[in-house]
Amino acid sequence: MLAYADSSKFLELLGNLPSADSNIVVGENWFAAFSFVEEGYVKDDEKIDAVALMEQMKKNQELSNQERQKRGLPLMYVDGWFVAPHYDKETHRLEWGTKLHTSSSDDPIVNYTVRLLGRNGHESATLVSDPANLEADVKSFKMTLATFNFNAGEKYSEFREGDRVAAYGLGALVVGGAAAVAAKSGFWKVLLGGLLAGWKFVAAAVIALVMGMAKMFGKRSKA
Repeated sequence: MLAYADSSKFLELLGNLPSADSNIVVGENWFAAFSFVEEGYVKDDEKIDAVALMEQMKKNQELSNQERQKRGLPLMYVDGWFVAPHYDKETHRLEWGTKLHTSSSDDPIVNYTVRLLGRNGHESATLVSDPANLEADVKSFKMTLATFNFNAGEKYSEFREGDRVAAYGLGALVVGGAAAVAAKSGFWKVLLGGLLAGWKFVAAAVIALVMGMAKMFGKRSKA
């Protein structure tokens, strides 16, 4: 796993927006970004409307592209679901996969995202892969996730009355979490910040470079 500073540099070298709060895990042909979002307990009693969520994601993409354009980065376009959002009540994991492409290439990109719900927030884990390798990459990615667990007292099942409850449910979590709620209130600056975090992963074309770039940071990476 790369340290925060190295992770941000890694993302920039691959043509992504930088992130000061992500850790990068590198697999054989993939990489994934992990970060914890401390926004409270997300209630899981909401029905997921995949069609409506995709419509919202495409609208949100326009805002993200405004920032990408300012930074001279390729624009990104979401094409649809690769895997529709679904939630497992036993593991408290929300998962979905999106198909994307950039303005610099028609090559398909897949971002496979998992939100692991906890008592006081959720762990966000996004896998960057391509359709040809996705099945194997997701399998490897989930083996990595199998080693993850919240500390005692922080698990989803340990919620207590009086704990902070997130201002959104499962659907909003897919399209941007607190940023999606902010949009309804007109806080566009907050919304944009959330979207940048959600749409920073690009380039199936550079997946082959991941291992080589990881070695550049190896001496300073965390185990």
